[in-house]
Amino acid sequence: MSATTAPDPMEFPPVRSADTPVVLDRREGPFGEVVLRERGEHFEIIANGCFLMDTSDGRSERLLIDVALNALPAGRTAPSVLIGGLGVGFSLVRAAEEGRWGRIVVVEREQAIVDWHREGPLDRISAAALADPRTGILHTDLVAHLRTTTERYDALCLDIDNGPDWTVTESNDSLYSPAGLAHCHDRLTPGGVLAVWSAQPSPAFEQALRNAGFSGVRTEEVAVARGVPDVVHLALRAG
Repeated sequence: MSATTAPDPMEFPPVRSADTPVVLDRREGPFGEVVLRERGEHFEIIANGCFLMDTSDGRSERLLIDVALNALPAGRTAPSVLIGGLGVGFSLVRAAEEGRWGRIVVVEREQAIVDWHREGPLDRISAAALADPRTGILHTDLVAHLRTTTERYDALCLDIDNGPDWTVTESNDSLYSPAGLAHCHDRLTPGGVLAVWSAQPSPAFEQALRNAGFSGVRTEEVAVARGVPDVVHLALRAG
């Protein structure tokens, strides 16, 4: 009998579990590091080591758009919407699927995220929405845009953090301050809607919205597999 040689383990790549994330891109930007990872069939976005979102569900991101549209005054024609944060694209896709929206503006400060949608793996989610003639992308910081623009929108749908009490960068704190909410109020048309996504309810933020002059403040919940529900905080500018 001839002797056999044990296989070289280096000839065989390690077996990767579907639960093991694979980094597809990692970039250092003006606000820190952003990472795109693939985990099984889904993508994840990580900012400065903080998990932001993935493509496993998306119900609450879609709700962000739906509740804003449904809360607008009846009969408003082709309302405009500003979406704060492109993320994995679910909110943009939902807006583009709805023919009642007019102008759709997405503000995204991370060039990497824009690139992942325009020429990277996330284009399979958002390609049609980005090609919609109603859609425009602004590569800028949302907080700065709300403070400096003279544009007004019928709806502001904001999803740039894990919520008012859990921001990705310290500079985002000002969005939820009295001055930041005043800028949101000023950027809305009469009867306009502010919708803010959060990974958990925030009674303190509800009160801050009332203190800023918003009416009709309420919170919509979306159940998740574990933990407290995702929510959308909703508020109206008086007509």
